[in-house]
Amino acid sequence: MSLLLDALGQPIRDLYLALADDAELPPVAAVIVSLSRWQAQADVLAVHAGAVAVQLPNTSDVLVLDAALLARPMLVLDFPGFADGRAYSQARRLRDRAGYPGRLRATGAAVVADQLAMMARCGISEFALREDQPLAICQAALSLEARPLPYQAAQDRSAAVFDARRG
Repeated sequence: MSLLLDALGQPIRDLYLALADDAELPPVAAVIVSLSRWQAQADVLAVHAGAVAVQLPNTSDVLVLDAALLARPMLVLDFPGFADGRAYSQARRLRDRAGYPGRLRATGAAVVADQLAMMARCGISEFALREDQPLAICQAALSLEARPLPYQAAQDRSAAVFDARRG
């Protein structure tokens, strides 16, 4: 199990159980299911006694997700590698265009210290750190003081360089 941090670098407890597609649904536990399982069992999962989060492949077009899926308390985005930035785009589209208000959790091989600030700027609210990532360095990367002045606007609404020069 990997360590979870919130957007400010604070450790948080994982209340969700990740379920395989063929695993039995526990009666009341909060669970994370795949998008394919959600699509196959949406009626059952929508009324499940526990919270249901959905893990989205980074190939999913998040702008065509149905309202029931966007009503989930958390969506999990996959960051499989450094050369694959699609989950960054998914996060921005979910926040800015779809108006998704819930938590976005980053998982995968690219959830590492030097990527965390950019993930947070795109709207990620939780980070499932890779096992080899030092906690103190990840926390420092997420601290507001450590973040550089951005060049363009993002989900976090930080003042950009242009705004700072005007002001």
